[in-house]
Amino acid sequence: MFDAIPVDAPGGRLLVREPGPADEAPVLSLFEECEDWFAAATGLPSGPGDVQSLYYSLPEGAAPEDKVLLLVERPGAVVGLVDAVLNHPAPGAVSVGLFLLAPSARGLGLGRAVAEALLARAEGLTSVTATVPPGWRSGERFLERLGFALGAAAPTGPDAANRRAGPREGDVRRAELRLDGRH
Repeated sequence: MFDAIPVDAPGGRLLVREPGPADEAPVLSLFEECEDWFAAATGLPSGPGDVQSLYYSLPEGAAPEDKVLLLVERPGAVVGLVDAVLNHPAPGAVSVGLFLLAPSARGLGLGRAVAEALLARAEGLTSVTATVPPGWRSGERFLERLGFALGAAAPTGPDAANRRAGPREGDVRRAELRLDGRH
């Protein structure tokens, strides 16, 4: 269990917290708002099954207890979601399957503020891996500004990020942030 994390961000304070039972509808709304990302990443719009699969989808070899879901909340509204797996693909690493912000929250520095707040609390962390759809420039720039090294586009294979790849999914760019003793 994670304690809620207050984050000072441009435009006001955010709260990063674990989801509860009452959060399914706000997360479904967030996914509907982010149809552009889902189309770029999966070739399809989001569906209700995407929300349910958040709670159990894991990459090969990951332990269920290492799964972390966090909501990014402005007062009264869920504006983002982080889906990560601790100790994957190796001990001390984190694999981020999804770092999603609502269109109204993009480009304002909120994502960077959340990412930096989470990294500041990550003791013993050696690396963070993530993926981004090729051509999703805002995601590529976000990762680059945080210091991630972006790789070339590669096929998703049977398992993409923290879930099973869909039949219309294309290539992804892998990104890695090496922390080498920062935390």
